[in-house]
Amino acid sequence: MRTGQSHLFIPGPTNIPEAVRQAMNVPMQDMRAPDFGELTLDLFIGLKRVLRTEKGQAMIFPGSGTGAWEAAITNTLNPGDKVLMSRYGQFSTLWVEMAKRLGLDVEVIDVAWGAGVPVKEISRRLGRDTNDEIKAVFVTHNETATGVTSNIKAVRNALDENFHDALLFVDGVSSIGSLEFRMDEWEVDLIVAGSQKGLMLPAGFGVLGVSEKALEASKTSTMRRAFFEFTDMMNMNADGYFPYTPPTQLLHGLKKSLERIEEEGLDQVVARHFRLAEGVRRGIAAWDMNLVAEHHTLYSDTVSAVRVPANVDARDVIRIAYEDFNTSFGSGLGPLGGKVFRIGHIGDLNEAMCLTALSVAEIVLNRAGAQIQFGSGVAAAQTWFSTETRSRPRVKLAAE
Repeated sequence: MRTGQSHLFIPGPTNIPEAVRQAMNVPMQDMRAPDFGELTLDLFIGLKRVLRTEKGQAMIFPGSGTGAWEAAITNTLNPGDKVLMSRYGQFSTLWVEMAKRLGLDVEVIDVAWGAGVPVKEISRRLGRDTNDEIKAVFVTHNETATGVTSNIKAVRNALDENFHDALLFVDGVSSIGSLEFRMDEWEVDLIVAGSQKGLMLPAGFGVLGVSEKALEASKTSTMRRAFFEFTDMMNMNADGYFPYTPPTQLLHGLKKSLERIEEEGLDQVVARHFRLAEGVRRGIAAWDMNLVAEHHTLYSDTVSAVRVPANVDARDVIRIAYEDFNTSFGSGLGPLGGKVFRIGHIGDLNEAMCLTALSVAEIVLNRAGAQIQFGSGVAAAQTWFSTETRSRPRVKLAAE
């Protein structure tokens, strides 16, 4: 029998604040009622603030981040269009597979899992594309499988320096509402997010930020679509409605989540994620273990992917934590299976929760065969948390 609280330290779905859970505990209401827009219209405004866009359009599609991926592609591109994509983790790989299934001509740049988006190679390929055959460049902002955050601004610079007109697509599922992101400033055309990460909600809807340029492209896109049609969504959203049944309870939760982000301040949300992540990273370093991310400029502030010693199976670490200590860590995905476990530090989180994650991890790592000095990682994180204020996040260099 399990007692006490279960601990969730995966990179999503994330912990749901109690105030958000209570906000969702409402009776079902009429989604066609004349006052339904009083709930929904402010949500689009709030999402635009989180995406840092004044020019773009925010949309909510019932489903998930994967559904929002499909909406982004099918509304703006045409069958056979050439697109440039990079694979450096599980989720960038899945995006490539979706693009292929939808009939795009995908030019793939493969780099090691643990590296970031290959900006120089993207620039080289854009430079030789003198006929502008590449219609879009796809970037995974935060690769959840490897704990790597890539530099979106650097990719925008590569497009501009080569005078290239391709659309810029960004997967922000595990970055929006947690990491620095500026849609207008970085001239992102399509940004995709999900409800279950930085927005601190259950899974249930995908978020899209769509630029004016992308909306213009949607007018001539010939890809087949029905449920994910931008025009239907925008026409109904204008008055606060949806072309099909929306997840009403989640919309109530989103209202409360956006209020919490506004109250804390988006800059402070970003700074808090850095502060908590750095504490976790210092704890991992004290164990003499490495992260999958190849360089400190790539470290993600929402998830740390930890390489276990060669004599340890990371699956045992995860199993022991779950079965014996009511604690969930993220598993190693794809080729990292058994070699890596992940500590999620995203969303509704504080210092005490991070210390709990490190404390439990020390116990289960030892049980799984690692030689960890008890308290070493916790002490390193305590030192960081006790001496550092909620400082501004570091400036990341271009992810090469």
